[in-house]
Amino acid sequence: MATVLPVHRSETGMVTTADAPTLRALLGRRDLHLRLEGEPADLGEGALDTPIRWVHSSDLADPTPFLSEGLALLTTGTQFEGAEDDPAMYRAYVRRLSARGVVGLGFGTEVVRDGIPPVLAAACRDERMPLFEVPYRTPFIAVARAGAEAIAAQSYARRSWALAAQRAISLAALRPDGLGATIAELARQLDAWVGMYDAAGTLTREHPSSLDSAVADELRAEVGGVLRRGARAASSMRIGGTPFTLQTLGRGGHLRGVIAMSAGDLDQEGRGVVTAVVAMAGLALEQQQGLDRARTLLRAGLVHSLLGNDAALVRRVARDLWGGLPAAPLLLAMTNAAVGRRDDVREWLELRADERRGGLFFGRGDDGLVLVVAASDAALLDEFAERFDERLGVSDPVGYDAFATGTDQAQLARDRGGPRVSHFADIARTGVLSLPPSPEARTVAAAVLAPLMRHDRDHGTALLETVGVWLANDCSHEATARAIGVHRHTVRARVAAAERALEVDLGSFAARAEVWAALRLSSGSAT
Repeated sequence: MATVLPVHRSETGMVTTADAPTLRALLGRRDLHLRLEGEPADLGEGALDTPIRWVHSSDLADPTPFLSEGLALLTTGTQFEGAEDDPAMYRAYVRRLSARGVVGLGFGTEVVRDGIPPVLAAACRDERMPLFEVPYRTPFIAVARAGAEAIAAQSYARRSWALAAQRAISLAALRPDGLGATIAELARQLDAWVGMYDAAGTLTREHPSSLDSAVADELRAEVGGVLRRGARAASSMRIGGTPFTLQTLGRGGHLRGVIAMSAGDLDQEGRGVVTAVVAMAGLALEQQQGLDRARTLLRAGLVHSLLGNDAALVRRVARDLWGGLPAAPLLLAMTNAAVGRRDDVREWLELRADERRGGLFFGRGDDGLVLVVAASDAALLDEFAERFDERLGVSDPVGYDAFATGTDQAQLARDRGGPRVSHFADIARTGVLSLPPSPEARTVAAAVLAPLMRHDRDHGTALLETVGVWLANDCSHEATARAIGVHRHTVRARVAAAERALEVDLGSFAARAEVWAALRLSSGSAT
């Protein structure tokens, strides 16, 4: 049964590029008088809309070694002469074509035989291979030329689109928010969702704003993985049935972000347009890097001004650039020095500072990155430490007049604390002697106790042990005597001997504290 397919034509009567080059568009050419054998419903889904890469003709029994996929093949059927309409031969022939990726078979009638052989039609129907009649009045060369013209027309249309798209994107880049306008224009040109993520993996721009929340979360995780690997790459994936393409921005090891598109495999022209956007975005971000360095140096200078009690200057600068400084009382936090040099850390902090408009200040100090927030905004410090898995020391609440004290507390909490957030208040509760001793302190402690050690060695006494137990028992002779198993008068005599050896009066608090600290240091209990 003959099937008439619709055709879309422009006002000039030419087939529009939207119809080409597919088998449906080729069959719709009225000047070729082609006829589809059977019904479109009998074919595979989209069989008539599969793009045709070329139209070829051959009467070989097995032309597949000379074919490539995506072809429409034309034949007159001379290879079937003498087959006596053997169904097995026809089935094997069609199966070979289908396996090779042939998208359609055209049979030229009235050359070798009238009409299409029913066994060939049955074999094509079994394989769901589109089969169409090419009447005697239509030469194969006309069909091949029509296919070539359609392919050329589509190629020209795609090149024209690519040029127009790149021109529109270039104009968008000149707008005030050039990067955002470029992303929006790319989304319009691709008719797809496009988003841009910064070095911290945060979505900073998107168009249109219609991505499903579950898909957005999974996509953000994929982007984060790409950024953590740090290598320049383009990748494709499917999330929730939607194809996505990711393209990194920046240099390997110094990625500046990722552009994500809800599009699968792009053709050459589409990739060219995306490459242009990636190049422009990368250039804009690299130029931004110079500004970032200047901003980093400015912030570092302002931190040093705060350390020098010049808060007035910092307030003026911060008010004009960032909306002000966090309100006192403050929490000062300090990270390791290497953290302050990371692009993703700086990008995240800049984003949070911009959101809070004066609620966050940060800058490099002499021994690490200093973060300043209001005491009521401590949750931001927890979020930072968890996101970047970094150690963070936090001071007690202080004012700007005690900024240097606060940074000292934060540094001590960082160095003495655990793997994430450590507060100075917790460190301070362990006491002064819990701090790690310096080599100089250990040397002095050894010198203080040396007379007692010499006396014990030379006279076989136990002055060092006795004094240590005596001090630990609040200088009680009776408690000390019970602890070491001697008479209290013996304890009193040993303490007196220790005073003579040390040449100090252990009745004074200062002398006792000195000997106690020396004992703690020498015994290794001060950790």
